[in-house]
Amino acid sequence: MIHKTKGIVLRTVKYGETSLIATIYTELFGIQSYIVNSVRTTTRKGHGKANLFQPAAILELVLYHNDLKNLQRLREFKWSFLYENLHFNIFKNAVALFMVELLYKTIKEPETNEALYNFIEDAFIHLDSAEDIVVANFSLFFTLHLAVFFGFSIQDNYSETNRYLDLQDGQFTSEQPLHPHYLDEPFSATTSQLLKTRHPNELHDLRLHHETRRYLLQSYLTFYAIHIQDFGLMKTLPVLQEVLS
Repeated sequence: MIHKTKGIVLRTVKYGETSLIATIYTELFGIQSYIVNSVRTTTRKGHGKANLFQPAAILELVLYHNDLKNLQRLREFKWSFLYENLHFNIFKNAVALFMVELLYKTIKEPETNEALYNFIEDAFIHLDSAEDIVVANFSLFFTLHLAVFFGFSIQDNYSETNRYLDLQDGQFTSEQPLHPHYLDEPFSATTSQLLKTRHPNELHDLRLHHETRRYLLQSYLTFYAIHIQDFGLMKTLPVLQEVLS
């Protein structure tokens, strides 16, 4: 059956001589794998089409979908949103690639989730036009707020007494946890501030040292690893930390 939907490219691998298999998070069907024929050719018909499948690309798709198949097929595709900076700005591209890898690691089931799709699409679009200070804090914002959609988000009950962030329980506590996976001041207070941030533009007022960003992001990824089996290491993290240092 043929459907129209939007989708965000997460990963591509070469298939055969001229084709690709693209992993795309779609608005209608969640995460899906699609075979894309004849996009890697040098002929006029295929010239330039593979560029549409760069990581984080937002596409309009016409596709065939069968719930019984693991590999679907695309019929038509075009830009839904054309980035102005994201693929060319080294800082924004590093953040975008981090976000893409995080999504690939966390979204496992091919289920429709309109709210999650809208959050992801909105995040990439805002990143494309964001100022430098916003870009610097963007990965922290995205990592914290993405967790909400997977059911293990951090409860923002921070206070002067609840100053320890227990990464195992996902909440602030008045007593220092007995395990090593927790944050103390000032990192717990900054995390609470990030949790209260509802729009990327609000990150403009959050001034952090790059070592603070590095420590917080690593801690948030530990939080993910605690709650997602086989989460593993983020390959894009060292590049992101180097670019934003």
